[in-house]
Amino acid sequence: MSVVGIDLGAQSTKIGVARNKGIDIITNEVSNRQTPSLVGFTARCRHIGEAAKTGETSNLKNTVGSLKRLIGRSFDDPDVQIEQKYNSATLCDVNGQAGVEVSYLGKKEKFTATQLVAMYLTKIKDITTKELNAITPVSDVTISVPAWFTDVQRRAMIDAAEIAGLNALRLVNDTTATALGWGITKLDLPGPEEKPRRVVFIDIGASDYTASIVEFRKGELNVKATACDRHFGGRNFDIALAERLADEFKEKFKIDIRTNPKAFSRTVAAAEKLKKVLSANPQAPMSIESLMNDVDVNTVMKRDDLEEMVKPLLDRITVPLEQALAEAKLTVEDIDQIEMVGGCTRVPAIKDTISKFFGKGLSFTLNQDEAIARGCAFCCATLSPIFRVRDFSVHDIVNYPIDFTWEQSPEIPDEDTSLTVFGRGNVMPSTKILTFYRKQPFDLEARYGQPEGLPGKVNPWIGRFSVKGVQADANDDFMICKLKARLNLHGILNVESGYYVEDMEVEEPIPEEGEQKDGDAMDTKSDEPPKTRKVKKQVRKGDLPIVSGTGATEDSVKHAWAERENAMYMEDKLVAETDEKKNELETRVYEYRDKFFDGGIYADILANFKSEKEDDPPKYEQLDKMLKGLVEWLEEDGWDSTKAIYVAKQEELRSLVGPIIQKYNDIENKKIEEAEEAAAAKKRAEFEAKKAAEPKEADAEMKDAPETEEKQ
Repeated sequence: MSVVGIDLGAQSTKIGVARNKGIDIITNEVSNRQTPSLVGFTARCRHIGEAAKTGETSNLKNTVGSLKRLIGRSFDDPDVQIEQKYNSATLCDVNGQAGVEVSYLGKKEKFTATQLVAMYLTKIKDITTKELNAITPVSDVTISVPAWFTDVQRRAMIDAAEIAGLNALRLVNDTTATALGWGITKLDLPGPEEKPRRVVFIDIGASDYTASIVEFRKGELNVKATACDRHFGGRNFDIALAERLADEFKEKFKIDIRTNPKAFSRTVAAAEKLKKVLSANPQAPMSIESLMNDVDVNTVMKRDDLEEMVKPLLDRITVPLEQALAEAKLTVEDIDQIEMVGGCTRVPAIKDTISKFFGKGLSFTLNQDEAIARGCAFCCATLSPIFRVRDFSVHDIVNYPIDFTWEQSPEIPDEDTSLTVFGRGNVMPSTKILTFYRKQPFDLEARYGQPEGLPGKVNPWIGRFSVKGVQADANDDFMICKLKARLNLHGILNVESGYYVEDMEVEEPIPEEGEQKDGDAMDTKSDEPPKTRKVKKQVRKGDLPIVSGTGATEDSVKHAWAERENAMYMEDKLVAETDEKKNELETRVYEYRDKFFDGGIYADILANFKSEKEDDPPKYEQLDKMLKGLVEWLEEDGWDSTKAIYVAKQEELRSLVGPIIQKYNDIENKKIEEAEEAAAAKKRAEFEAKKAAEPKEADAEMKDAPETEEKQ
């Protein structure tokens, strides 16, 4: 069983695993510690992660990013339209959900964002399984999500993980994961009765900005407030810089890169690199060869110029900080430490603004790129039964208030029909018991109480729950119905169970005054029965079935998507194996041309090799003809053949060269044996000569020795 934490980012993903008594960030197939969050489609297969990034420029229309920002959204959501600016692939409506239309296997296909995230998580699972050398595929994971994710987005992420064959033990908010990774290793946290240590965690990544105020005590953390800016991140700086460069190139080099998606995409990539260089240097050069119409471009940018052009963005930095402090009812003087994570926190202007706001220095003790993945792995370890981790409780909070509404009972005209069950700032996970007095089945709905605070135009509706089996009792009185509403570890709401109770009189013992306590010197027993009293209590009498309708994907649809994902995965695997066999064949062909001809190591053997049959053509001509034929075939008809044909061609080639290589090896082995025998014979001769010389030396010593005969 593995312990894996996945930081699913808008731009790239990091994977943390618990091993070697710590947390490691593992590398992907090209030894990078982060994998691009991209899914690409081609006429042969899918390219995911690094492969999608490599072919992105040449396959823009079929490469999809912003995966986590699309999941759980409808196509008409304004936030989805914003994501189109960061995607060259065509976003579209797929059965009411945001999705993408691409060309795959030579035809147009549509995939929902949930399917796209499932595809990507399948790749992450493969990377992790190979890195850990796991016998069975990785299963249990924790996945990070933005704190502003709604119920439907969280459900969609769980669905995507399930389609990918992963068991998400917990969806953990980004800054909460960071806080856990920071706090679980600290041994100097204050005790339960002491003043808590208050830390602000600021995470500014590629696409969003989150600030959380967290209180730490020994063995626990409590999130007090979280505020977000969903459209503030590194990519906003990149686009602003690219737009400025586009204007400059139009004026200076007479090219309009806005009319050429590939040229603009290359400029955005160059702008990202330029931004990183300017974070460490006051100015930096930039050049792009053959950007458009065979025109090379170059420029020099100053950090001051960059800060001036992104000033509208920089003016928004303090807004989430003010919101978080107000919600937590704290001031800047109450904050003990400001911990910065996320790649965009390296921008000097951002650091300066935040430092001035708090009036104190910033802390960078965590790895800015990997802190969330490490925290996710710690979270997974605390939930895993096979790892022993220091006890550390995580108390996150609800970011949007949740209301329940229901129809008024005809028998209770003054009944309230709505209730805020989980208020903003309510600790989660959390369970609430709702009580209703009814004579017949009834429905209730859950929705977000302040729709204007939701991201984009997310539907505030969460779910509808129908309570069955309700009826009046024999006296035509109300049935007392109890419903258990739970906001679970993932931040997902469900009405988990329902039951009904009856008011009944029960007897309970009355504690006597001066009752004998343990440890008294004298223990006396009384034969009198204990005194009891009758009290009214609600006694559970039976269960009430509940039919739930939520934003989760239907099981039949999810099953169909899982089957489709498995079929595409096997197709990708076959294509990869086919390419591998093709490359092996091509390698063998050119290797044998070098080794069997023009003075290669097998050339002499090949020239003198005799066929077993007199009417067979000489091996030299056979092999030469076969190799030339294979070169022509690979360049023409064989460039896109099947795995079985590549394997058959390689076997045919191996059957021809095998006897020649075997003869060469036999000759070489014979030479080695002869050399070893000669060396052994020489050694024996030296030993015999040395042995033969030893007696003569002894005799000589005896002759030279003086006579010392002792007389008696």
